[in-house]
Amino acid sequence: MDLFNSAYEGIPPWDIGRPQREIIRLAEDGEVSGRVLDVGCGTGENALYLARQGFEVWGIDAAPAAIKKAKEKARKRGITVNFLVSDTLELQSLRTKFDTVIDCGLFHVLSDEERPIFAASLSSALFPGGKYFMLCFSEHEPGSFGPRRVTQAEIRATFGKGWKINYIREAEFETRFGPEGVKAWLSSISFLQNSSGTS
Repeated sequence: MDLFNSAYEGIPPWDIGRPQREIIRLAEDGEVSGRVLDVGCGTGENALYLARQGFEVWGIDAAPAAIKKAKEKARKRGITVNFLVSDTLELQSLRTKFDTVIDCGLFHVLSDEERPIFAASLSSALFPGGKYFMLCFSEHEPGSFGPRRVTQAEIRATFGKGWKINYIREAEFETRFGPEGVKAWLSSISFLQNSSGTS
């Protein structure tokens, strides 16, 4: 995690200084609802955008340098977001639940071992019927620069029992490397109930 924290001493390639277009589309299409959690929020552009649209938003990141920048942006813009340094694999520590969780670029940095832990963590933070929106690099992005690529099959394998995959569609992940976005998947996944049968 020190790698990510040190990246925020400068401007990392994923920090584009504005919300991702895919998040704007989700909000404009009415897919975002209720209380929102941005996991791996970075310097907060997506969280700040949704807060400006009238949502109650929390943003968490494991990198203190990112959260520091996010809080400064919120202060300067006069926008209220609850930004916290927190581990996305331990969302139960937040002691609250959300209607919507957004993820722009977190899932594709998780290891195979961390993915089921993350799904369980996520289930502790979503109301039953709540939605998780994930934007991640897809295997259709050529080359090997940047994070690992994710297949639809891997997404479906992670979110099986207790979840409903509403859609996985082709999308673009914007970076600072130019106008052409990275080939990505945008997934909409609803939380039904924990595999134990409790919600």
